[in-house]
Amino acid sequence: MSLDSVTRSVDEAVSGFFEPIAKWLGEVVFYAVPVGGTDLPLIVAWLVVAGLVFTGWFGFIQFRKFRLAVDVVRGKYDEKDSAGEVNHFQALTAAVSGTVGLGNIAGVAVAVSIGGPGATFWMVLCGLLGMATKFVEVTLGVKYREVHADGTVSGGPMHYLPKGLAERFGKNGKALGKILAVLASFMILFFGLFGGNLFQVNQSYAQLVSVTGGEDGALGSSAGALFFGILIAALVGIVLLGGIRSIANVTSRLVPAMAGIYIVACLVVILVNVSAVPDAVATIVEGAFNPQGVAGGVLGALIIGFKRAAFSNEAGLGSAPIAHSAVKTKHPASEGLVALLEPFIDTVVICTMTALTIVIANPTSWAEARAGEDIGGVTITSDAFETVLPWFPYILTVAVLLFAVSTVLTWGYYGLKSWTYLFGRSRTSELTFKILYTVFAVAGSLLTLQTLIDLADAVLFTLAVINIIGLYLLAPVVKRELNTFLQYVQDRKAGAPSENGKDREQAENIV
Repeated sequence: MSLDSVTRSVDEAVSGFFEPIAKWLGEVVFYAVPVGGTDLPLIVAWLVVAGLVFTGWFGFIQFRKFRLAVDVVRGKYDEKDSAGEVNHFQALTAAVSGTVGLGNIAGVAVAVSIGGPGATFWMVLCGLLGMATKFVEVTLGVKYREVHADGTVSGGPMHYLPKGLAERFGKNGKALGKILAVLASFMILFFGLFGGNLFQVNQSYAQLVSVTGGEDGALGSSAGALFFGILIAALVGIVLLGGIRSIANVTSRLVPAMAGIYIVACLVVILVNVSAVPDAVATIVEGAFNPQGVAGGVLGALIIGFKRAAFSNEAGLGSAPIAHSAVKTKHPASEGLVALLEPFIDTVVICTMTALTIVIANPTSWAEARAGEDIGGVTITSDAFETVLPWFPYILTVAVLLFAVSTVLTWGYYGLKSWTYLFGRSRTSELTFKILYTVFAVAGSLLTLQTLIDLADAVLFTLAVINIIGLYLLAPVVKRELNTFLQYVQDRKAGAPSENGKDREQAENIV
């Protein structure tokens, strides 16, 4: 029996078993209601409303404190002898590497095909709102993290939900928090294995095959798929063994490199067509409020844009606080401010650059997709770049591979923290997970397992419901932590020595 027939049989068997479960959970989690001629998934509304609430609650913090966030990333307010494993910049790049991926390349193309150019405007707006949500959840992640005896750190919703709810609501909050922590750990672990690992490897392999001669090319065979999977698994396994410090060292170089390559390519297309930029911007703004050929009109464009942004930057899902919690700091809100830059980079910058490039280049495949033809998002993006850079599919392949590897690494760390919360932090337990995760990377090049990937998406967005309820309940804690850090910043600017206890006493009256 050939390897192809074996993988086909596995795909069919797994799909047959899990398809009813995935379909049921998907219908529940992504339940949509008709609004103005189109369908609004309630989970998207849930994420957007959270962004609106936290934007108001913290006084538009994503705009008021943007410069301070940049200063913190630059290390201006670092403190010596702080607990943690990585600096602010490394924590940010590790978290960004988990969100910046194929969704920024393919997902955006699909969004502007279904929702028209105007979807870009709403995508940016949703990204800006998501910055406030990210600030809240990451501040809590650092506040309630667990620093182990060996100096390593564990954080995320599986820590701040039980500890925070117990602190605010006593015994009942503690019991509820423990249940939510177990559920959160399972959901992050499940998505990490299938969405953050297997899917990323699968899609990057597909792009690599497409530029190397297709199924008849050097990598088109099952042997080529196996070689690719083993190579990625080996790279991921080596880095995972080094923990968050190793992952941060890689992503702190990889994320700027991959983002730089991609943004430069976008700028090349934009500059070559610079005379078309004003019209493209006008088309995006006009399409946001007066879209043509979009189901549901303005609401249709808005929903598509919000959906793409919410699915891309993961604000409110509870995943990013795991990476940010490893930061070296004594002030949780300092990393919360750093984290609000994450949706800005992911959605406002990279997603917008993709959309603007497509609108300006206006490739034939985009017009065909808008007319209803089934054309992959990567193809549309690639065609847009190819109008100026005929060799760009090869550069896009490199970008896709970098995006995929960085995402696999970061979700490996997220999965490990969830695994150890459920099964303990012993060396055997950690090694078991790392072996399992690398095996899934190999499987990603051989199997599609689309049903399990769909199930993983539904599971992760179920976590958003749990997580955001926790964020609402713990928002007063975040307010106090923000005031404490702002007092510390004031003291630093005034040249006065600052202590954590003094910060907290003086912080109460800071807005």
